[in-house]
Amino acid sequence: MTAARRFFVEGAKAPGDVVELGGSDAHKIAHVLRLGAGDTIELIDSSARTFSAALLDLGRVVRASVLAEQAPPAAPPMLTVDVAQAVPKGSRMDVVVEKGTELGVAAFLPFFCERSIGRGAGAERLARWRRIARGAAQQSRRTSVPDVHETVAFEHLVARFPDYDAVLFAWELAEPVPLARRLQEVLPAAGRVLLVVGPEGGFTHGEAEMAMRSGGVTLSLGSRILRTDTAALVLLAVIGALAS
Repeated sequence: MTAARRFFVEGAKAPGDVVELGGSDAHKIAHVLRLGAGDTIELIDSSARTFSAALLDLGRVVRASVLAEQAPPAAPPMLTVDVAQAVPKGSRMDVVVEKGTELGVAAFLPFFCERSIGRGAGAERLARWRRIARGAAQQSRRTSVPDVHETVAFEHLVARFPDYDAVLFAWELAEPVPLARRLQEVLPAAGRVLLVVGPEGGFTHGEAEMAMRSGGVTLSLGSRILRTDTAALVLLAVIGALAS
């Protein structure tokens, strides 16, 4: 079964249950995939269990009968990574959420700081990011959808640093140690890691000092100045290579 036929449903399910899928899921099943009654899809419930399901009828709401549970997924990675991203201008956050989800991010923590262009994200943007995360999780065959938190001020983000086993703070003025070597020095073998990426104008010295006082470890991404939405993806790719 292709990844395009994977859908997330709320609650715990069991064989014999009938589920309903509406909105964009129903549209995708009927008009993009062009499936019909009797075709099968893959469902993942809130406990990350995976089932096959047979379509019963299609319309604005699609009904499907849950069939057998599929083999449990491979054990989750020992290292989980969250991304704290200063919300960039325009639609760049959409890219961070979509590609970060494909790269295995467990949660996104949007924030704003002194040099941020935007000072927050309303309910509409937050809902869009959550839809993007859900779609990217389905496409990349994940068994869970990363959470996208509400946007907070930088000082509130820093207050969450103690929740993590390592906080990696990308800063253009960090000591220019090669990224792979620095990550090998500071990445734990297991646990929770937070990547912190600043806004288009970068972090101030005061913000960097606040982060370091709270346990953040500064990282240099090299001599090139990357766009804020590129930086997180570069870090995720290198961490993924080192942790695999």
